[in-house]
Amino acid sequence: MTLAVPPAHVRRLAYLGTPDIAVTPLRALHEAGFDVPVVITGADKRRGRGGDLSPTPVKAAAIDLGLPVAHDLAVLEDVDVDLGVVVAYGRIIPVDVLRQVPLLNMHFSLLPRWRGAAPVERALLAGDAETGVCLMVIDEELDTGAVYRQAVTPIGPADTLTSLRARLVTLGSDLLVEALRTGLGEPMPQQGEVTYASKIAASELEIDWTRPADQIDRLVRLGGAWTTFRDRRLKILTVEITDESGAAGGIDGVTVGTAAGSIKLVDVQPEGKAPMAATAWCNGAQPLAGEHLGS
Repeated sequence: MTLAVPPAHVRRLAYLGTPDIAVTPLRALHEAGFDVPVVITGADKRRGRGGDLSPTPVKAAAIDLGLPVAHDLAVLEDVDVDLGVVVAYGRIIPVDVLRQVPLLNMHFSLLPRWRGAAPVERALLAGDAETGVCLMVIDEELDTGAVYRQAVTPIGPADTLTSLRARLVTLGSDLLVEALRTGLGEPMPQQGEVTYASKIAASELEIDWTRPADQIDRLVRLGGAWTTFRDRRLKILTVEITDESGAAGGIDGVTVGTAAGSIKLVDVQPEGKAPMAATAWCNGAQPLAGEHLGS
């Protein structure tokens, strides 16, 4: 397959993106003075009980910036652009479009590690020491294209999915603007071990207390982690790792045993209630000696 090649100097851009994570790069390109004659994004969706249609975050941002919006890739046939910038567009781009318009993808990992839909989540869960952003060619196969540039950031012990994403988006936006201003140059083939970042399944968010405390801590920092207590769901919002020992899932006050070390509950959300301090939940629930979290 022969791909369309970006010119040496890029001024007119099509922008393809959909969720919140794609808003900051769009705003950065606009503020940097690039001409964006079209923003292509997902269709409006019905939200809430009233069923009113709501625009995607990228569409809302484009309207705020006064940029034209489209929902169909076919519009690229009628728009004169030097390059298409793709950030979390969320759809497969047909081969004929790849041949017609040069496309640059912003991917939130250090390729070829974590190709796929959930690279930030998988890097955090795996306990990776670092991650980053790649500006890459879009190939026919998933995230296999050569890389123009990359930027690296460490993953700290207190990083959550929210904080890590925010840092990566800023890093990627700066990298994108710099690359387009100075020229992309020649992309380099990906090198290293390939891993795949599948979407996080709902079942993965249930805490398995037979795992080590550091793994459970990373799951909590991902967001959405939960367990059960007396057959009711208990969301675990914030924790601390301790070196105390205890039976896996065994609860003593706000301390829960794991396979290695213990977890101190800091903030939780009982089923049907608002988030609260774990100490307040414990005072109300009054776990008995020998009781456990989880099934």
